[in-house]
Amino acid sequence: MTTRIFPTAQDAENAFYEALERCDLDGMMAVWAEDEEIICIHPTGSRLTGPEQIRESWAQIFSGGPRARVHITSQVAISGMMLAVHSVHENFVLPQQAQGDARPVPIVATNVYLRTAAGWRMIVHHTSPAPAEKPPAVAEPPPPKFLH
Repeated sequence: MTTRIFPTAQDAENAFYEALERCDLDGMMAVWAEDEEIICIHPTGSRLTGPEQIRESWAQIFSGGPRARVHITSQVAISGMMLAVHSVHENFVLPQQAQGDARPVPIVATNVYLRTAAGWRMIVHHTSPAPAEKPPAVAEPPPPKFLH
């Protein structure tokens, strides 16, 4: 397998989400740094460290084949010379939802990238279920006006 070079952290992030949608294990692992200190936390999952644990987790997730489309919104990117942090909302649409008008499954994610000799690589992927949206607050009536 040829090592892909990701010239920017955004290129690595795009490749990550493309591999996720395709259930492409090799493509997924090509995004990750080859370091024992990499970390992955799936929604409601435990912390996984190192390439072996992370590869195994993605292999399990991908075992059923492509099942979801993911649309990234609300990206906040903080970048430096050697490190980039992306906070995003992952909006998953599952096949059964595509048939109807169900809302996407919202996940919040933090992706951390390190600039290496082989380009930008992911070193942390941490996801959590997004909190439920709060209903809009009911406006309080203005206080009564008193004339003197």
